[in-house]
Formats: sequence, structure tokens, C-alpha cells
Amino acid sequence: MPKSKRQAAYVTIQLNLPNGGSFGPEDLALIDTIRIERSIIGASRALQLSYRKCWLSVDALNRTFESPVVATFPGRRGGGAEITQFGERLVALYRSIERHTSNSAKKSVDEITASLDWSFDPKARVSAAARDSA
Repeated sequence: MPKSKRQAAYVTIQLNLPNGGSFGPEDLALIDTIRIERSIIGASRALQLSYRKCWLSVDALNRTFESPVVATFPGRRGGGAEITQFGERLVALYRSIERHTSNSAKKSVDEITASLDWSFDPKARVSAAARDSA
């Protein structure tokens, strides 16, 4: 594959919190989509996830922290959910952690990327693992 078409390696952050909660890229995507759609059901449609999964994720986020991340307004016309001030701060803090981590890890990630075998097929890896376990 030509170098110009290769996707850059990146670091993702999953915060595993001491109270048993977590916050990661999926939560961030859900919050961003709720912000745009102004509803959990709208976010579930946009993300192509079940409403139940989205609602349970919002509920878990709201119970993980002392302050709610998403405020819901059942039956409200023009939107049934919005991101709270605390939710906006949580997103900003998470993105700050992502930036700092990416900057700190850049040299190491670049070295790992330089050692990649570009002919690797991840689908073949899954097939081999399935065959080996059979």
C-alpha cells in the first residue's frame, strides 16, 4: 500500500474509574451525537445502535459521576436530551487527556508504525484463530 494512503496510527483512551465506571471513545461519540440530535433516540438512530443500549449508556454515565452528564426531558418537543455543563467539562477533560497522550506517545507510536508489515491481513488473523480453536 502506498504510504500516502496509509492511515496514521493513533492512541485511544479508555478511562477505567476507581468506582467501577468507565469513560471512553464510545461514550464520547454518544455524547457528541446527543448534542447534535438533542435526543437519545435520535442519537441511537444516527449511531445505528439500539435505543436501549444508548439509554443504558446514558444512565451509566449519569450514575458514574456525582453530577449528571446528560439531562433528559421525556416528551419535550424539539429535543428530549441535552449535555449538562458537567458533561461538557467531562468531554473537554477527556479530549485534553487524548491530546496529551497522543503528543507524549508520538515517537513511540511512530517507531511501532515503522515496523509494521503492510501485507498483514487482519481478516486472515481472525480466520486462523477461529480455525485453531475448532
